[in-house]
Amino acid sequence: AFEARFAKSKGRQAAYAALREVEPFTRCGTRITVMMNAGLRDDMPNLSLTGADGVGLFRTEFQFLVSATLPARERQTRLYRDVLDSAGDKPVVFRTVDIGGDKVLPYLRHNDGEDEENPAMGWRALRVALERDGLLKVQARALIEAAAGRTLNVMFPMVSEPWEFDAACAVFEGQRKFLKGQKKLLPEAIRYGAMLEVPALAEQLDLIAPKLSFLSIGTNDLTQFLFAADRANPKLAERYDWLSPAILRFLRRVQLSLAGHQVDITVCGEMGGRRLEALALMGIGIERLSITPASVGPIKELVRKIDLKEIGAAMNQWLSAPPPNLREALAAWALERGIEID
Repeated sequence: AFEARFAKSKGRQAAYAALREVEPFTRCGTRITVMMNAGLRDDMPNLSLTGADGVGLFRTEFQFLVSATLPARERQTRLYRDVLDSAGDKPVVFRTVDIGGDKVLPYLRHNDGEDEENPAMGWRALRVALERDGLLKVQARALIEAAAGRTLNVMFPMVSEPWEFDAACAVFEGQRKFLKGQKKLLPEAIRYGAMLEVPALAEQLDLIAPKLSFLSIGTNDLTQFLFAADRANPKLAERYDWLSPAILRFLRRVQLSLAGHQVDITVCGEMGGRRLEALALMGIGIERLSITPASVGPIKELVRKIDLKEIGAAMNQWLSAPPPNLREALAAWALERGIEID
């Protein structure tokens, strides 16, 4: 049995490799953007190996986590420039540093040294960056200098209120103005985006939509906040289901709320890298995914097998009158059409 599964796995890998240069169009002719997540310089060769459309999420905090001291601006600039050089003409979306919560830096004291009862909902990500504005200013300047002559895509994590997004943009614009005064070569453009992880932001998207170039949905944190269920607690594993009607209805509402705005919507959590979940996401109108490099091939192969109108109609029916188990219903729908789901 093992040898049979191993042979089948090798066959699949060969099929995925053959799709490296193939653009992922659905059967109905819609181009789905399949990007990859990264966080280190060593991740970048996967861009060409997988044929991903770009880096939809570059986690800049990894450089901070593997360092014994706060990375100097020059060091940050070199990393970001190397990443952009490796990507070539493909886009890279840099997420500003997301530390705090479960990502503790020994050289940066959090929350005045006090332990937090709920670190995932505590002093982390953009909340830290706005309070320790020197941290964000240094990173902003490093990113702007690294992207000289190119387009810089930058997004802010854990945005809860519109003023937080505005304040973060102001830091970058302040550094751009400073560098312009220093006669430095600047990016051709800076595109600003936000991570949707905090449900409160969904109720205020209309206020920042005119300023947004893109919105990235982080399904990992978003799901645990919607369910008030710690994703790391095994006792709550069954409740942490991305194919819950609650999650899919929420995501569809976000998608519809930005209709008419020139805002790219990308799902960049683990959800988009699973075939059955990706099928559901495309069924509610998501056409941009950023996933682990290992998932790029399987998702590209899936895309070429589906008709968006067909899965869209099924998803609308299921979300209007949810079946007892949406995951089972979706899996049965896929298997009926010869679509492998694992």
